[in-house]
Amino acid sequence: MKKRIPAVRFTLVLILSFILVIATACASEKIATTSTPAPATPAASMAEATKAPPSEPLKKVKIQLKWVPQAQFAGIFAAKEKGFYKEEGIDVEIVPGGPDVIIEQQVVNGAADIGVSSFDSLLVNRDNGLPLVSLAQVTQKSSYRLLSKKAAGIDAPAKMKGKKVGTWMGSQQFQVLAFMEKNGLDPKKDIQLVKQGFTMDQFFNDQLDVATATIYNEYYVVLESGVKETDLNVFNFDDAGVAMLEDTLIAKKDWVDKNHDLAIKAVRATLKGWKYAIEHQDEVVDMVMKSVTAGSTTKQHQTTMLKEMAKLVKPEGFKDEQIGSFVDESVKRTADIALQYGLIKKPADLSAAIDKSILEGAAK
Repeated sequence: MKKRIPAVRFTLVLILSFILVIATACASEKIATTSTPAPATPAASMAEATKAPPSEPLKKVKIQLKWVPQAQFAGIFAAKEKGFYKEEGIDVEIVPGGPDVIIEQQVVNGAADIGVSSFDSLLVNRDNGLPLVSLAQVTQKSSYRLLSKKAAGIDAPAKMKGKKVGTWMGSQQFQVLAFMEKNGLDPKKDIQLVKQGFTMDQFFNDQLDVATATIYNEYYVVLESGVKETDLNVFNFDDAGVAMLEDTLIAKKDWVDKNHDLAIKAVRATLKGWKYAIEHQDEVVDMVMKSVTAGSTTKQHQTTMLKEMAKLVKPEGFKDEQIGSFVDESVKRTADIALQYGLIKKPADLSAAIDKSILEGAAK
C-alpha cells in the first residue's frame, strides 16, 4: 500500500519548482541582452560605408636638371609646387645640374630616373651606345648664340681661327662644334676650345675671345652687366643653319619599359607645369627663387629668363596641347645636322630615339 504525500508538502514542492523555472528564465534573458550588440544606427552605418580606402604611397621619381635651378626649368618647379606630381601619385625630387654634370650618365647610372638634356646630345649618346630615349620635347627652337666683343674684331666665323672659344662641356657643346664645322673650322685644331663655367666672368675678363650664351640667360647677364648690344657681335645658330633642338626629357629605355605608366604620369605633370608657368609667370618666378643659390641671380633676371623660355616652349602659333610635342621637321633637321657635321657616325634611328607612346599617354 502506497504512502500518501501530505497536501501541504506537495503544495510546497510545486511552489519551489515554479520559482526555480522563473529564475532560470530571467537569467537567460539577461545573458542574451548583455551579449547581443545593439543594432548600428543609420548614421554609424553611413560613416562606415563612406570611409575612404587607404591611399597608395607616392612613387619616387628623380628628375635631373641640365643646369642649376633657374627659370629654364620653371615647368618642373611649378609642377612640384602646385602639386601636379602628387596628383599623379609621384613624390618628385629635383636634382640640380651644372657644368660638370653629364645628364646622360646620371640617367644611365640610375642617379636619376628622368633627365633634362638636349636632343642633339641624346642622339650623340645613343650613337655611342647608351640606351636612352626621349619622352617629350620641351623647347622647340635653339637658344644658342656665340658672343664676341666688337673691340676684339671677331665679326665673322673665319676670324675665330686661333681664338679661345668657350662653351659648356658634358652634353651641351654639340651645337658649337657643328657651328665650327659648318664654317670650315676644325674644333680640335683651328680654335682653342675652352670649358666655360657657371658665370660669364671669363668673357668679361677677356679669358675668352668668344663665349657661348643662351638667349634666355647668359646673353642678358652680359647686358645686365652694363655691356651694350651695340658693343657685341652676336652669331645666331639659326642664321648659321646649325640650330638644333635643345631641352628634352630623357630616360633609360629599360626604366621606361618597366615604369611605362609612371613615365606617362611624370611627363603629364611636367607639361601641365609648363602650361601653368607660361600663364602665371610672376607667380612661378617666385617659386623658382626659392630654389636658386642665394646671391647667384635676381628676380628680375629670372623673370626675363622665363619670358624668353616661354617663347621657346610655346613658340608663336603653338597651342597648349602642342607643348612637349615632337615636330618632325625640327627633329629631322637636328639629326641631319648631327650627321653632316660628324657628331654622330651613322644616321639616327629617330623612331627608336623617341618613345611617342609616353607623350600620347600623357595627352589622355
